Amino acid sequence: MSVQSIPLNSALVVVYQAGLTALGAPIKKQKSLNYLRFDASDQALHDAAHTLFGLSQNPVVEVLNRKTFELIEE
Repeated sequence: MSVQSIPLNSALVVVYQAGLTALGAPIKKQKSLNYLRFDASDQALHDAAHTLFGLSQNPVVEVLNRKTFELIEE
């Protein structure tokens, strides 16, 4: 039996540094932008994340492209 994957959702997750703890460790937070085009290029998503967060004082730590698929057995 073969399995087919059907794209359901794509989200851009940006992890950023929101400050420092009393001991100097970074405080990380994340923001998600859901329902992106599934065929958006990785470069376009990376550029969009850095452009949007370039307006903020918080530095970007990670940019993630989270995709969800449904697996159907044929």
